[in-house]
Amino acid sequence: MPRQASYKAAPGLPMLVALLASSAALAWFTASRFIVGANLLGLIGAIAFITALVSLGGFFIVQPNEAKALVLFGTYQGTVSQDGFWWANPFVTKQTISLRVRNFETAKLKVNDNHSNPIEIGAIVVWKVVDSAEALFEVDDYVRYVEVQAESALRTVATQYPYDSHAAGEHSLSTHTEEVSHALEQALADRLRKAGVEVVEARISHLAYSPEIAAAMLQRQQASAIIAARQKIVEGAVGMVEMALGMLSEKAIVQLDEERKAAMVSNLLVVLCSERSSQPVVNAGSIY
Repeated sequence: MPRQASYKAAPGLPMLVALLASSAALAWFTASRFIVGANLLGLIGAIAFITALVSLGGFFIVQPNEAKALVLFGTYQGTVSQDGFWWANPFVTKQTISLRVRNFETAKLKVNDNHSNPIEIGAIVVWKVVDSAEALFEVDDYVRYVEVQAESALRTVATQYPYDSHAAGEHSLSTHTEEVSHALEQALADRLRKAGVEVVEARISHLAYSPEIAAAMLQRQQASAIIAARQKIVEGAVGMVEMALGMLSEKAIVQLDEERKAAMVSNLLVVLCSERSSQPVVNAGSIY
């Protein structure tokens, strides 16, 4: 497996000056040797002049946050990551690869969550290349590879969590976004490591029930909300009844037997838990 190695390229400007000067000198030397009849020296000068011209093809520029991977006759030689003007063997093939941070949004995928409910989910993935050799030579197209693996990781993570949490301490896609994002980042990092790609960030960008069950799930959410609200109301009403009975007994305002206490508790709970305002009834007679 090829790993990124640094290639020590020669500075471009000194090499340009040297090659231009040597080319001019060799051109004059070759022409003068042929003029005086020194054909052998002229032939040697011509070969050297052609070599100098060919060497001019070894110059290349590395832009900021880019790298050049150098390959000589099918063998990886190294990578130049330092931006600037450089010179290398003119027979070396130079492949440009961007080291900039990139991002993309996956398609909206339809998957089943941990409770087998069909949902739609999408994610935004931020990534960059950290190993040019692996990105170029380990996979056929590293950009396409990232996109496909991102969808695969998103499907895997989505099946591990329910859409909504229905139990205490249960993580869900809709309520525990940090945990889900961390799991997605880890799943992506495991898949993209072999391609020399680092995942900077991954987060959910779209989450919804599939249209065919969206209405039913909305009713379920509304019912869960009503039940939770009712539980709070009942807890509060019981506390208020308990407090009322305790204060009546403590201050000896009235003495109630068990039957009257039960009736009072029933009436108070009806008043406190009712959705509508209660209608007062004045008792003009004895409570007994």
